[in-house]
This record gives sequence, structure tokens and C-alpha cells, in this order.
Amino acid sequence: MNHLRIKMALLLTYFVFAILLNSVGTVILQVIHSFQVSKESASLLEGFKDIPIAVVSFLLASWLPRLGYQRAMMIGVTMVMLACIAMPLLPAFWTTKLLFFTVGSAFALVKVSVYASIGLITESREQHASLLNFIEGFFMLGVLSGYWVFAAFMNPAEPESLSWLQVYWLLAGLCVLNLLLLASTPIPKVPLEPTRSARQDFVSMLQLLVLPLVLVFIVSAFLYVVLEQGIGTWLPTFNNQVLQLPNQLSVQLTSIFAASLALGRLLAGVVLRHLSWYALVNLCLLGMAALMLLILPMTRDVVVSETVHLWNAPLAAYLFPLIGLFMAPVYPIISSVMLSALPKARHAAMTGLIVVFSALGGTTGSMITGLTFARFDGQTAFYLSLVPLSLLLLSLLLLHRWHRQGPVPTTT
Repeated sequence: MNHLRIKMALLLTYFVFAILLNSVGTVILQVIHSFQVSKESASLLEGFKDIPIAVVSFLLASWLPRLGYQRAMMIGVTMVMLACIAMPLLPAFWTTKLLFFTVGSAFALVKVSVYASIGLITESREQHASLLNFIEGFFMLGVLSGYWVFAAFMNPAEPESLSWLQVYWLLAGLCVLNLLLLASTPIPKVPLEPTRSARQDFVSMLQLLVLPLVLVFIVSAFLYVVLEQGIGTWLPTFNNQVLQLPNQLSVQLTSIFAASLALGRLLAGVVLRHLSWYALVNLCLLGMAALMLLILPMTRDVVVSETVHLWNAPLAAYLFPLIGLFMAPVYPIISSVMLSALPKARHAAMTGLIVVFSALGGTTGSMITGLTFARFDGQTAFYLSLVPLSLLLLSLLLLHRWHRQGPVPTTT
């Protein structure tokens, strides 16, 4: 079996979705200007993305091994390709909602398939954690690329211009390339019990929810995504309205956040060889808190020159996105800890639950930050991120204690 080709197919699929999923912050900034949408209304785009992820994952995750991971990914990429084509042809806020609804629904199929496929081509917990961190790191390279790709199509002289919509032709082309690679790559299927029905598979997924380790992990994943999406989604708007930077520059500097996430996840695979996962995630969370408390005071009463550009922006615009370096390893590490504690046949079901609660966390984080941003200010909105961060420290303590008890006993 050609594992290298399978990995390439998984990486490209994740890369395409990385650009689209994490464009929501950029698109929020653009629809506020291009379609005269309020911040409260624009914040709903996160929900149009995340709620379909949660619903589709919950309903279909346990069924995907029967459909086949390769077929599920091809269906997801095709849906997104059509939605990208619609964006420049039908420019409106409702089309943007439709795009993120489609991206969210498709990503539910793709993420479950990618995560479950990792279990099929790795032989140990160490290999699983390493490949998952690498794929998530590559995902963040896609996010990083997305900021610059979108910025290249934006017109800084005319914030209301619709020129940024032309980026979706490029993304549709990437989807076509992705489909060709997926179609030509044989991805293994999970051996299924012939006596089990799709209904039994669904019930089996729900049974995971009664396991203490799974419940604590779900809370941890939810809190992490509240934290990440609250900051990541609103960082372009924070740069624009708090640091007084132009639209294009606001998006470009947000790419530092994505670069930090990518670097952090790639480095985590090396650090984990010398440090326990629990020690690393605690160091990361404490580093995040310290950085927020040090940098956010620097963002008050900022004055920028009329000729501000990439190299003379306020210092806080470069420093605050570095929080991604500490944030990066947490999600893939705890996901790998959970998946590697389960039999491979349960990975699709568990990934479905991961995706469901991650999506709910993303929507919650984005909407809370958006509402706080609109009612108070950007600094207050970001200071509130310390609340889920503190709760996450507590939930990870419980996760560590349960995980030390050994593999999860499951029923079939």
C-alpha cells in the first residue's frame, strides 16, 4: 500500500479546507464593508460554518466507514467546489452564508475521514500522534496561505470593492486538483462486522458519551476551540478597528497567527519525544495567558501613521499573534491522546464526536467574542479568553488522570 500517496491526498484535502474554513475572519471583515453588514450579523457566519459541521458529524460519522473515507472526501470537495463557483457569480451576504454552510457540511465528512484514515496507516500511538500533528501543522500552513491569497485579491484603496470575491475561482481550481488526486489514490477501508447495521454503529457512537475519559476530553476540546476561534476569527477585525490598520494589512498581519500555529504544531512532534503530553499542554496554556496579559495593554490608544505598511505597524500587531505558537499543540495532542486510547474501529465515531463539540465550541467562541467586541471593545473581548483558558487547565488535569488508567474499555 502506498502510504506516501495516501498522506499526500489527506494533506491536500486538509489544505483546501484550511483556507476556506479559516477565511471566516477575513470574510467577516470584508462583508462588513462590502455588504454593509453589522458585526452582530457578520458573527453569525461562524455559526453557518460550525453548526452544519456539528449536525452532519453527529448524524453521519458512524456511517462513514460504510460509505468509505475516499468517497466521503470526494463528495465533500465537490460540494465546496460548487459553492466557490457561486460566490463570484452571485455576490451577496446570503451567498456567503451558503458558502460557509456548504464548507461546514463538507468538512464534517472530510475531517472524520482524514482522522480515521490516520489510524489505518499508523501502527503505534507515537506514529499516530506524529502524523496527526504533522497533518494539523500542514492545515495551519493552509490557513497561513489563505490570509495572503485573500489579501492579494483585496483592494486597500476601496474597502467596499467586490474584487476579493475573485479568489474563489482559484479555490475552485484547487478543489479540481484535489478531486483528481483523491480519485487516483486507493485509501483503505475499515473491516466491518457484517452483522452490524448502520443504526447499531450510530448507537455505538452514542455509547462513547458515557465513558468518563470521553466526557472529559469533549469538554477540553470544546473549551480549546472556544479559545482558538474567538481569537482567530476576530483578529483581522481587531487589527482593523483597535490597532487602526487598513483592511488588507489587517489580514496580512493575521497570517502571523496562522504561521505561529503551523510552527507550533510541527515543533510539537519533536518536543513530545522529550516531554510528556500533559507537561507540554500546561506549559503552552500558561504561555498563552502570560502573552495575553503582557501584550493586550499595549493595544490601547494606538496611533499609526497615514503611511502604515507591513514593516511599521504597531509592535502589538506582530507580538499578539505569536500566541498561536503556544496554542498550536493543544488540540492535536489531546485528540491523539483520545483516539489512540480507542480501537481503530471506533476512530470514526470518536472523530465525529470531536468534530461535533469542536464545531459548537467554535460557534460559541466566535459569537461571544463578536458580541463583546460590538458592545464593549476588542481588548475586553480578548481578555475574556482567559476564562475558557482557565477552565481548560482544570479539564486537562482530569483528562490526564483518567488517561493514566490505561486503554478505554468499550462495548460493541
